[in-house]
Amino acid sequence: MLVAAVALVDGDGRVLVAQRPEGKAMAGLWEFPGGKVEPGETPEAALIRELHEELGIDTKAACLAPFTFASHEYETFHLLMPLYLCRRWQGDVRAREHQAIRWVRANRLSELPMPPADRPLVAMLRDFL
Repeated sequence: MLVAAVALVDGDGRVLVAQRPEGKAMAGLWEFPGGKVEPGETPEAALIRELHEELGIDTKAACLAPFTFASHEYETFHLLMPLYLCRRWQGDVRAREHQAIRWVRANRLSELPMPPADRPLVAMLRDFL
């Protein structure tokens, strides 16, 4: 399964994480925003769509910088997740589909419970930011 994710970074160097809602797999865990890449869709297009749907913000492909990726074997599927960095968007970030959102300093991300695929990305973000 191909899922694209993004680390939105604000002017203070904090990263946005979103809490998975009740009723979904891994509910309550904190993750980087994003979602499934649909057939015929690029990861960048998927992120632009997902950021609008989930957070009410708009961005462009030129504002999405490929950063790293995660490859994780879950019990019923294999996840490949490219992670992009984004520092420019339009609109005010608000939770539309998640329980909550939170801006967190990169060195504090490891304190949050996260899905197994997201965890390895935290150290890379901490070292980069």
